[in-house]
Amino acid sequence: MNKNQKPPFKQNAIALGFTLGVHAIAIVGLLFLGLSKPPEQPKKLTTILVKPEDLPPPLAKEVEQQTTAENQAEEVLSPIVDENLPQNLPAVPSPPPPPPTAQHLVAQKQKAEQAQQAKLAEEKRKAEEAAKAKQAAEQQRLEEAQKQQAEAKRQAEAKAAKVEAEQKRKTEAEAKTKHEQNEARKAEEAAKRKAEAEAKLKREAENAKLQAQQEAKRKAEAEAKAKHEARKATEDAKRKAAEEAKVKQQKAAEDAKRKAEADAKAKHQKAAEDAKRKAEADAKAQKQKAAEDAKRKADADAKAKHQKAAEDAKRKAEADAKAQKQKAAEDAKHKADADAKAKQQKAAEDARRKAEADAKAKQQKAAEDARRKAEAEAEAKAASAKKAQEEAAQKKGEAKKIASSAKRDFEQKIRNAWDIPAGTSGQKATARVTLSDSGAVLSVIVSSSNPDVKASVEAAIRSAAPYPMPSDPDARREARSFSSTFTAK
Repeated sequence: MNKNQKPPFKQNAIALGFTLGVHAIAIVGLLFLGLSKPPEQPKKLTTILVKPEDLPPPLAKEVEQQTTAENQAEEVLSPIVDENLPQNLPAVPSPPPPPPTAQHLVAQKQKAEQAQQAKLAEEKRKAEEAAKAKQAAEQQRLEEAQKQQAEAKRQAEAKAAKVEAEQKRKTEAEAKTKHEQNEARKAEEAAKRKAEAEAKLKREAENAKLQAQQEAKRKAEAEAKAKHEARKATEDAKRKAAEEAKVKQQKAAEDAKRKAEADAKAKHQKAAEDAKRKAEADAKAQKQKAAEDAKRKADADAKAKHQKAAEDAKRKAEADAKAQKQKAAEDAKHKADADAKAKQQKAAEDARRKAEADAKAKQQKAAEDARRKAEAEAEAKAASAKKAQEEAAQKKGEAKKIASSAKRDFEQKIRNAWDIPAGTSGQKATARVTLSDSGAVLSVIVSSSNPDVKASVEAAIRSAAPYPMPSDPDARREARSFSSTFTAK
């Protein structure tokens, strides 16, 4: 810290004193301006014309001498009035006021002196009040400055004590932090070693879990695929059978409809031809009969009248027979149409039922075939998956055997390289070793109550590297980490 630099509380006191002085001066000035009497408005002057004869007779010389100074002052102070302005034009002449007497002039003079004295007294009183206010403000400023100086001193002392306490606390905190850092570094190293071992175990467990999940996922996907293919085959067979049944049903209906229409048309044509032949035969018979009637009428006019009633009855009977024949033909036609329609409907219904039965049978057969096929494929896939699992388990068992053999070789190699410290017979050390794929040592965690045994075992593990790793990937993965206990003999 620079020794020439002034303390901050002294600088603050000077600045504070200067500020208070400026404010006090400003307050006194404002008080003086506010308490002073405002200037009076100028009085209105009235001009009066006085005739010489209206003037009073001259007074004694003494009175004239007393009033001379006042008259001269009034003449000097009277403003110059422009008589040409409209407002200054003389008004209508009025009776002049009585001339001032000597007593009146004396009274006016006394009144002016009293007003002047009162004004001077008022100004003196205001000046005294302003001086008192200024003195009070100055006293208040000094008191405030003293208070601020005391407060600044107290704050400076408190700040110095606080800085000293803070420095002491900081020193203690640094020492404590350093100690905690050392302890934390030791704990971190121990935790790191423990975390590495736990992470290795966790990775191995996760790898095994992942393999099991992948195997289960492959199995589930195979089963889902088999079910999907079976469902798809069933749906395809069902859709195909329905389409075939629909086509057959439509074809049977169309065939039945065409056959019924052809039968109805043939029957209708036959009935029409029969009716036509019968009508022609009837017409021919009637024509022959008419000829015979005409001949009989020509041969026997007398006999015609006698037979007229019989002939009328015969014609009526023939007409009735003809009507009955036409009715029978129409009834036969209606019956043929109804029979044809019934046969057509029956044929269509039979065709529909047959098509539905065929479609249902085909659908059932296709579904059964698809089910058997899906079951066969599922069984084959299940057998394949089971076989793969068995092979994987067998392979895993073989890999574990190979890894166990390799670990025994590693332990033997470490024991051969272990230089047992003197005087440590019976001491034990447990080591957790992690290797790379090439057999190099990645991490070593040795636990022992004897530091010499611990250091010697760790040195033996590192000096025995690299370790011969198995060629099989699974066995090599199993052999990458192992734990072993070494006893000094």
